[in-house]
Parts: sequence; structure tokens; C-alpha cells
Amino acid sequence: MNLLLLCSVLLLALQASLLSSSMAESPQQDQTQETYLQCLIDSSDPSSPPISPLAFFPGNPSYSSVLRSYVRNLRFNSSATPKPLFIVTPTHVSHIRASILCAKIHGLELRIRSGGHDYDGLSYVSQAPFVVVDMFNLRSVDVDAEGGTAWVESGATLGEVYYAIAAKSGVHAFPAGVCPTVGVGGHLSGAGYGNLMRKHGLSVDNVVDAVVVDASGRVLDRGSMGEDMFWAIRGGGGASFGVIVSWKIKLVSVPEVVTVFKVEKTLEQGATDVVHRWQYVADKVDERLFIRIVLLPVVRKDQRTVKAKFVSLFLGRAGDLLDVMSQSFPEFGLEPKDCIEMSWIESVLFWSNYPTGTSPNVLLQRIPESEKFLKKKSDYVQEPISKVALEGIWEKMMELKRPALTFNPYGGRMSKISESETPFPHRAGNIFKIQYSVTWKEEGDESLNQNLNRIRSIYNHMTPFVAKSPRSSYLNYRDTDLGINQIGNESYSEASIWGTKYFKANFDRLVEVKTIVDPGNFFRYEQSIPCTSWPSRMAE
Repeated sequence: MNLLLLCSVLLLALQASLLSSSMAESPQQDQTQETYLQCLIDSSDPSSPPISPLAFFPGNPSYSSVLRSYVRNLRFNSSATPKPLFIVTPTHVSHIRASILCAKIHGLELRIRSGGHDYDGLSYVSQAPFVVVDMFNLRSVDVDAEGGTAWVESGATLGEVYYAIAAKSGVHAFPAGVCPTVGVGGHLSGAGYGNLMRKHGLSVDNVVDAVVVDASGRVLDRGSMGEDMFWAIRGGGGASFGVIVSWKIKLVSVPEVVTVFKVEKTLEQGATDVVHRWQYVADKVDERLFIRIVLLPVVRKDQRTVKAKFVSLFLGRAGDLLDVMSQSFPEFGLEPKDCIEMSWIESVLFWSNYPTGTSPNVLLQRIPESEKFLKKKSDYVQEPISKVALEGIWEKMMELKRPALTFNPYGGRMSKISESETPFPHRAGNIFKIQYSVTWKEEGDESLNQNLNRIRSIYNHMTPFVAKSPRSSYLNYRDTDLGINQIGNESYSEASIWGTKYFKANFDRLVEVKTIVDPGNFFRYEQSIPCTSWPSRMAE
């Protein structure tokens, strides 16, 4: 009995100790939050709007909804996903500065989110203690149609930019992505491309100024940051160098009437021949014409096949498009009934799969209708793929059932800009870029692993047909399969494994700029540009 009594006493004591500890955690947590919040308040400009209502801690009822509202990949929206210690949703540049200074004081990582479309979740997930600066409140778009420019805040979506431009002018546009819910901040800092790039280049080829808050809390424009940093943020990944508040973009001219078409062909309808011929045409045809191919494994009449969807934008009338196609690509068999004339802003809606006649107001909707689990990868193709090889690719796609491939043509303006003009180096010599995509709705590790294996399998299958030395990738299709930094122990040699795939020879200049503008390596994440001793590395 004495032994039982002793055990009971010890058990009660242990329970009391555990209860005391759990009760003590809450005040301590509250005290930590108070410390963080007071730091934000003290570091803000007193003349700016109060920062307190814009800081969300885990105990705040709105914390979860603010965090999840811009998670575009359900892979990073589970209870097991690491969560930020707090989120700041700035409405003023002073709030960004305060967030940087307080993160430095308390040794926290800072993640910057503008739209949440980063494919591997790096703007809102970290394994280290971290905070998120979510830019969605900073989304003004100030268009000067007469001057042909606009100032756009990083939290704006591409849809909001397109809407604002069209509201001021029917003959201006901006070359950027076709998905309207993508955030401007990440899109432009990763280079940004869309269906105007063969005529007008990338988004960053049309950026003329920017406002950035650096690691010291300084607010800089192009003149004060210098040309090296301005070069780096236009395609080198802005989150490696600072928080980009806004961009000054140069608008481009488009005709009042453009023409689009969307034609689908299965293998049984001769898709292989048309896709094969497209490789010899797409990068050399009239630069006003952009023809994307989306390839999908499908089931038709109980038989597996591959469907090729050809989606096009032509900067001109249907008659001119038919002339171009009959001269350069007669094998396609484009017919007048396939061509639809419309305004440029209507073509934005067409490419976003909205029904004809949809109001441009839908471009102001910041949240997609549905979210999915997803993984993306990318490649560049510099030599046409043979018909036999294409047939082997179709077989692999049908075997795997799920991955889709998107071919985006290069050439035109893209071939006329130097590889070193911006950090984005994939210019002349590339026929097209491939995006590999797999999406799914089923939860659980089994489905996750199955779909990751699918996309990695098709990516491996494509090895003989894509660019080599290095096998190149597009920064805005973030892919941590390529390699990551060891946070806190970053090295040039480790980062160059993935860095040269994104940037080729421009990686070295990005390292040099990073070392100068952020010598303490405050802005860091799994694929940030490393801060290293440039002179000593050059001496190796």
C-alpha cells in the first residue's frame, strides 16, 4: 500500500507540475507577442497609420484566415505546415521598415508574400522562426496613359494591373502573365513573362524604376539603390535583396483589335505532326504571333490519348493572322471560323478561360475559385524534338496519367536582348520553354508521393531533349528539387547548383550584388542568392 500511495503522490505531483508549466506558457507567449508588437510600434513612423491593427499573432481570430487567404498550393496549407510567429500586412512603407528592423532585432527570418503563387511555398513557409510580410494591402495601380507608364505596388495582382490599364486606354498593355491572381511583386522580381513576350519581351524588360526597402531599413529608388541592385531585382528574385514596395512599368502599344484562337487536336487527329512542325515555326514566325501548346493525357472512347491544345494571341486582325499562318504554318490548317477578334483586355479574359462577354470586373477578384495540391518544374528546348521522341513522350504521359506539359514559344524580341541585360538569361537559342505541371485534390502522403513521382518521372524522361550544361529552369517556377541552401550555412558552391540553372553566368554577378547590398545575409530563404566573400571566392 505504501508503494501505491507513493506512486499516487508522485503522479499527482507530476500532473500538477505539467499543469503549472502549461499555464505558465500562455503568459510567456503573451509577453513575447507584446515584445514583438512593441518593437513594431517603436520602429514605425509615428506619422504613418498605426501598425497594431495590421499585425496578426496566432491568438488573433483573423490570424488563420489572413495566413491562408494567399496560400495557392494546398501542399502548404496543413496543420503540419510551419506557421509564422506573426504576420504584418503593411499599408505604409514605414510598416515594412519596422518589420525588417524587428525581425533583425529578434533574430527572425522574414518571408515576403505578394500573391502566394510561388509553387514551393517559400514566401510563407520556413523551418526557422519566421514572420511574414504580406503585401496585399499595398496594391494601388496609378496609370499615366499619356506618358505610357504606371506605378504599381507589389501587392497588386496582374488582373488589377490589366484592369487599370484598360480603364485608361484601349491601345496600351503590359507584357506579363496570363493568370490574373498572380501578385506583381513576385512575378516581376522573377522576370515575368506572358503572351506578349515575343513582341515586347519580359515584364522586367519593361520596368524603369522601383522602390525598395533594404536590410538596413532604407527606402531606395533606382537612383539611390544604384544600377547593380536595380539590375538584380529585375529577375534575380527580389526577396534576396530587399522588400520591393512598388514598380514603375513602361506600357506597350497594342492594336485596338487583336485576334485569338483555341484549337484542340488529339493524337488521332494528327497532333504529333502539328506539334513537331510547330517547333520549327513558333520561334521564327511573325513576332506579333504567340502560339502556346498545352499537352494533356486524356481518355477518349475508353482509349488513352494525348490532347494538344493550341492557344494563340495575334496582335492584329483575323485576316492578317490567316495570311501569316497560311505562309508560315499551313500544316496547322487554321480556318476563319477558329479566329475571334476582340480588344486586348478581352483577350486577357479569353486566355484566363472566361466565357466570351465576361465583364473585365472579374479581373479584380483576387482569390481563385478553387485551390489544388500542385507541383511544377521547367525546362528549355534548344533543338527540335523528333517525331519518334515525341511519340515516346506521349507514351510516358499516358502511362503516368496525370502530368501536363505546356510549351511556350520564344524568339522575336526575346532573341534580341542580351543574356546579361537582366538576371534572366534564357534568350537567344531557345525555341521554347516547357512547364511541367501536376495537380491533385486528394489529401494524404500517398497521393502526395504518387504525384511528385509522376512529375519527376516525366522530367527525367525529358533529359535527352532539353538544354544541357546547365539544364536550365525558370526562376518563377520555383523548384526546390534543384537544390536548396543550408540556412545559416549558405555557400556559393551549394547555391550554384540550382543558381546556374536559373541564372547561368549571371549567378556570379547576383552573388556580387548580394554581398554588397546585404552583407549580413538578412534576406535569406531556401533559394536566396548567397552572401559570400566575393574577393576571396574570386581568388579560389
